[in-house]
Amino acid sequence: MREMGLRAIYPKMSLSKRHPGHKIYPYLLRNKEIRRPNEVWATDITYLRLKRGFVYQTTIIDWYSRYVLSWRISNTMEVTFCVEALEAALEKGSPEIFNSDQGSQFTSDEFTGILLRKGIAISMDGRGRAFDNIFTECLWKSVKHEDIYIKEYEACRDVREGLEKYFIFYNNRRYHQSLEYRTPYEVHFGVSYEEK
Repeated sequence: MREMGLRAIYPKMSLSKRHPGHKIYPYLLRNKEIRRPNEVWATDITYLRLKRGFVYQTTIIDWYSRYVLSWRISNTMEVTFCVEALEAALEKGSPEIFNSDQGSQFTSDEFTGILLRKGIAISMDGRGRAFDNIFTECLWKSVKHEDIYIKEYEACRDVREGLEKYFIFYNNRRYHQSLEYRTPYEVHFGVSYEEK
């Protein structure tokens, strides 16, 4: 009920606007069994409501472990914050396949060029197919219901500080039923957080 009320106040935004001049890559993950960390990474953009307005968030997640590799927030939809998140994630490793939607940030030469130079295969969701990137969609639900809606942040600085804490919890302490009640950290690195 609360979410329906929020939708009336904050209607669902279309964050995946396609650019007619950008190349679209095929979706490579249909019926693919992901067997290990760093096989597939994915990204998406969502908006986070604040007490006054909203900000955009992009996150890069490992599909196998659900480990959040990097994230950034911005008050604009320019490609810069997506590129910054990608560069930060690539400092931690490299995937075989990188999946995104067909939004102009992810189809831009600035973004795809980084992936192509590293020899990473590019995969893009079909138009209007949110389930093609289901793990990122599940992450957005967790972030919003476990942090954003509860905390009701005032400003961009507040949400940045709050998310910093949340993602430490999410990666290292939050157990996932789909991961056999292990944390993303345990699955991604093969050790418990306490052992690091």
